Amino acid sequence: MSSADTTQDMTAGDLDDRDRAIVNAFQGGFPVVRWPFGAAADTLRNRGVDVDPDELLERIARLDEEGVLSRFGPLVNAEEIGGHATLVAMHAPEDEFEEIAELVNAHHEVAHNYEREHPYLNMWFVVSVADADRVEEVLAEIEAETGQETYNLPKQQEFRVEAKFYVDGPLRDADVDLSALGPNPDPSGRTSLTPDERDLVMEVQDGLPLTLTPYEDVAETLETDVEWVLETLRRFVVEGKIRRIGVVPNHYKLGYTENGMTVWDVPDDVVDDVGPAVASLEFVTHCYERPRHEGVWPYNFFAMTHGRSEAESEARVQQVKDVMSEYWDVGDDDWDTLFSTRILKKTGIRLAERADANTAVADESDAADENADASESAGTAE
Repeated sequence: MSSADTTQDMTAGDLDDRDRAIVNAFQGGFPVVRWPFGAAADTLRNRGVDVDPDELLERIARLDEEGVLSRFGPLVNAEEIGGHATLVAMHAPEDEFEEIAELVNAHHEVAHNYEREHPYLNMWFVVSVADADRVEEVLAEIEAETGQETYNLPKQQEFRVEAKFYVDGPLRDADVDLSALGPNPDPSGRTSLTPDERDLVMEVQDGLPLTLTPYEDVAETLETDVEWVLETLRRFVVEGKIRRIGVVPNHYKLGYTENGMTVWDVPDDVVDDVGPAVASLEFVTHCYERPRHEGVWPYNFFAMTHGRSEAESEARVQQVKDVMSEYWDVGDDDWDTLFSTRILKKTGIRLAERADANTAVADESDAADENADASESAGTAE
């Protein structure tokens, strides 16, 4: 069972039907136009939820303030922005656990750290760096400081990253994606960022301004054209640098307190079939292939599930097992579920360092031409 900060009072039980409709609908994709709340409110009214743009803004702002939402805005795909991240497991003896956690957490490259239920590998953390070569250096430092071996589990295949958390109520089964209401740009073909793009990512990574004109406000802050902001954010969605724009729920506040990392020893010859099948389950938020570590860690497939009760969580893990069983004979020793018992550190991925390392030094005239082209092509996108 996972733990979480519950300093805010508002929970899923306090949401009325319009709040619930907003949470359910706008995890899919918010409009990327000058007046997005107007288009979003129109969509809700067309689906039977009576709300105008001002009320929609007020409700999202309140949900954000009360902690029901983690933020409102883009969900940035850090891997596509630049740099590298990896999952690492290690053993921390019970009598040294707190000291080891403190040593691990002291590394600014460690973004998340969880205590998980496992007889040996009970500490799990994410290392986020600008340069992939830095991972081994960080792990060597941690091993020298703690006297414990680390087990690097980099992602080999990604089958799903779709952390959506719905609540009972209106639009529970609706797939509302309004991002197509914005510009329709082609991918740039570049892997690096321009300095202007880097500044935009930094400005929106923690959320958009909660105003009726959020994109225009971002443009004013960056002293650039709103058309360029609209065009670039939509292109980032197309390119995968942004997974989606909308409301990002705090799943703990919505009652999803059971966080189980299921791990599986899937035969190598069926991983490519099993991955998409498990990823199709709505409640699986993350699904990856990762390496085994002989003699210590036999599992090569990870699927993160979330539930609102222990019973619901167990039922969802059973559904994953049922899907697995369609492709191979799953034995009792072929899988496990590691529940998180404590959050030891959660600072978020450090995008600034990774974006900086992936930002090309552009000629000022080239950057100006790019902005002008984007402004012209996006001028009628609203």
